[in-house]
Amino acid sequence: MGTHPKRWMLFVDGENFVIRAQEFAQGRGLSLERGRYYEPDVFVWFPDHPGTHHWPYSSSLEQPLEPSAVRSYFYTSVAGNDECIQEVRRLLWSLKLQPEVFKRAKGGKSKGVDIALTKDMLAHAFFNHYDVAVLMSGDGDYVPLVDEVKRLGKVVCVAAFSSSGLSPALRLSSDAFVDLEAPFEDRWSTYINRPPSRQP
Repeated sequence: MGTHPKRWMLFVDGENFVIRAQEFAQGRGLSLERGRYYEPDVFVWFPDHPGTHHWPYSSSLEQPLEPSAVRSYFYTSVAGNDECIQEVRRLLWSLKLQPEVFKRAKGGKSKGVDIALTKDMLAHAFFNHYDVAVLMSGDGDYVPLVDEVKRLGKVVCVAAFSSSGLSPALRLSSDAFVDLEAPFEDRWSTYINRPPSRQP
């Protein structure tokens, strides 16, 4: 693909990501603080890391990425009223993430997340809006999506927690894999241990 920086887009299965992040944090004794970067069972993100920035994905790819994503999507669902949904959208937007938030029944999971992510990742590949897709999920149901996006000539990087629900088939279907465990623990440990007056 050459050495010229490549256009990229981020697609986060927020439901999968927050569940796996919570499992990982619990196993490491890491206390996630509810607030700007975390809402239990709804979303979690890396403190002080804009969603459009390529860290930590670029180090696993053979070609450099452009400094900022064309767009970074975060798909999740909320069991609550319209006001709750709007607040989640606002928080994700403040993190430089494109919020795609669906309503779900309590104790359930929204089908809209998987469908919307698949539709967007395929459509943007078809219209040549990116060279590299970063898929943040460990769900093996995305293997056919990854294969189809690769068939369209795009590079697919999977980013997930290696010890928490990662599908081996999804990892092997990707062109590159990023283990999120070290960067996630590093960012959250730094954030939690920061003096309160310095936390955004």
